[in-house]
Amino acid sequence: MTEHSVSHPFHLVAPSPWPLAAAAAALVLVVGLLNLMHDGRTWALAPGALALAVVLVAWWRDVVREGRRDHAHTAPVRRGLRLGMALFITSEVMFFVGFFWAYFHNALHVSPVIANQWPPPGVEAIDAFGLPLFNTVLLVGSGVVLMGGRGGLMAGDRRRMLAGLLLAPLMGLAFVVLQAVEYGHAAFAFRSGVYASTFYMATGFHGFHVLVGAVMLLVMFLRARRGQFSPEHHVGLEAAEWYWHFVDVVWLFLYTFFYVWVGLS
Repeated sequence: MTEHSVSHPFHLVAPSPWPLAAAAAALVLVVGLLNLMHDGRTWALAPGALALAVVLVAWWRDVVREGRRDHAHTAPVRRGLRLGMALFITSEVMFFVGFFWAYFHNALHVSPVIANQWPPPGVEAIDAFGLPLFNTVLLVGSGVVLMGGRGGLMAGDRRRMLAGLLLAPLMGLAFVVLQAVEYGHAAFAFRSGVYASTFYMATGFHGFHVLVGAVMLLVMFLRARRGQFSPEHHVGLEAAEWYWHFVDVVWLFLYTFFYVWVGLS
């Protein structure tokens, strides 16, 4: 055994500046967010958001290089990456559980400040069977299209793979645009009470997650065009697909309880 031989299949990460740089950029972003909420300075978000975006691009570029150039993503490493993504999605589930908790705490009249009516008097819920229903079909359909794209990868069908990886995020971006249109036609504002605030916070953060997922899938599309995925090695695509199905499932719960159930109550 030579001096530089490796006796284990695990990847020992080289020293990297990106964790510290990401923490610093996130701090600048939070300070900008506080300025936005306190003084209405929208521009204050720009430095932190730009710095964080640059750091993340550089960090993920290094992760891709580790897998492709250094061949560091062995089978045990890929299992660890999948586990990490699964735990991240679990933390995101808990994030939305908080919104649902606040919603049902008031909708089921646990809170003593809510009258025996949900939504509260004076608040008209959005029709569940108009634009929200179309958006639901659009988002769920994008998940089906994405599964078809990954199926193309496994079957060696490049055209099918690229079509799925491009169409799915475009459908997600259309979902975000139509949700913004829906907000513009809503009969209540964010400050119209607890129903309005929980509605906008839950659906708005979900829309942000759809936007993030669409960016992830577009990156996967570009990587797929460069031939960086194979049936045996596509952990990045798997992670993006898991995340996309997560936002699909969350939306089904949001649509059921924030649109359909409240419209029937």
